[in-house]
Amino acid sequence: MSQRVYITGLGMISAIGNNVSESFLSLSQSKTGIGKINHLTTRYKDEFLAGEIKLSNADLVDLVKDNNPALNRNSYIAMLAAKEAVINSGIDTNDGLRTGVISSTTVAGMGKTELYYKELFEKDDHLDVLDTHDCGDSTERIADYLGNVDYVTTISTACSSAANAIMLGCRMIKHGQLDRAVVGGVDALSKFTFNGFNTLMILDREWCKPFDENRKGLNLGEAAAFLVIEGENALNLRKGKALAEVVGYANANDAYHQTASSPEGYGATLAITQALAMSGLAPSQIDYINMHGTGTPNNDLSESMATKAVFGNQVPKFSSTKAFTGHTLAAAASIEAVISVLSLQNSMIFPNLNFTTPIADMNLIPETQLLNTPLNTILSNSFGFGGNCSSLIFKKA
Repeated sequence: MSQRVYITGLGMISAIGNNVSESFLSLSQSKTGIGKINHLTTRYKDEFLAGEIKLSNADLVDLVKDNNPALNRNSYIAMLAAKEAVINSGIDTNDGLRTGVISSTTVAGMGKTELYYKELFEKDDHLDVLDTHDCGDSTERIADYLGNVDYVTTISTACSSAANAIMLGCRMIKHGQLDRAVVGGVDALSKFTFNGFNTLMILDREWCKPFDENRKGLNLGEAAAFLVIEGENALNLRKGKALAEVVGYANANDAYHQTASSPEGYGATLAITQALAMSGLAPSQIDYINMHGTGTPNNDLSESMATKAVFGNQVPKFSSTKAFTGHTLAAAASIEAVISVLSLQNSMIFPNLNFTTPIADMNLIPETQLLNTPLNTILSNSFGFGGNCSSLIFKKA
């Protein structure tokens, strides 16, 4: 019999806070973390804003207590967020239950590798950084840091990565392959990321404006966020406390373009529709949508089209929280999953910062002020390159 899956722990580090409580404070005060770049060395330091974690690499080493010179910023922030989620949940990985770690990343160890890229062609002094370069390495580091993990895997599907990690964890629990899982994503800023997104010409030089007619692009961010999810059997066995329930999820791929979603929002529409079908909820039963809302011309129009296609003229209250954190790429869906749970727990909708003018012909206006309102269900969207579209539905526990 398929089990219900509950969220029991949250962990997060981003530009708006080094943990969940700091993040909630920033959100409830409408305080963005996007600003001047201080830690990353890049030619764009004075040209673009970013959602940079306020801790230096040395600070992160002190917190993690692992000074392995080959380790990178990606691994450090992932380890911290995953550990916070496990502590928050109260689970014990030594209790004999089957625990998985399912993480996601796109940048992986690039931030460290790019520092020594040219040298590696000439001498062998820094070959150890190649051992921590691949996407799977940070997940292995998380598993080692937590201890006694039975299953480890990594997903990389661009900006929908963490949503797909959450989905895989849910499926494995429902099919009896795991009792619980630590799921989420991580991406640290790197030169590689800035260069790539600048080449795509989708970076805004000012604060991003999701769903605004005059939006010009996104602000990059860095973050790690993880959730502990448990099947109802494991949760009942240890008499744990649920924070929220994962009641629906779906992934669809419209394969429209390598770096863009279809203008009509076909993939997004399919993902939302299938997630609703799984949850058993009607569109009218969704209380709030945490939109993908990157601030790029393509995404916000595509997501608006999909939202109208599913909800018609009865669109729920919605906002994008990326103007707080920046677009954190593979971590975005887990950051927004944590934010969604905070919304459910505190009956709060966090605002869509920097919005002034609706997109022409869409007539969609996000929430622009902190709103205290009862919430029972939240839809959270994450749409990645290649049209890889994922939607999650959370319900108050």
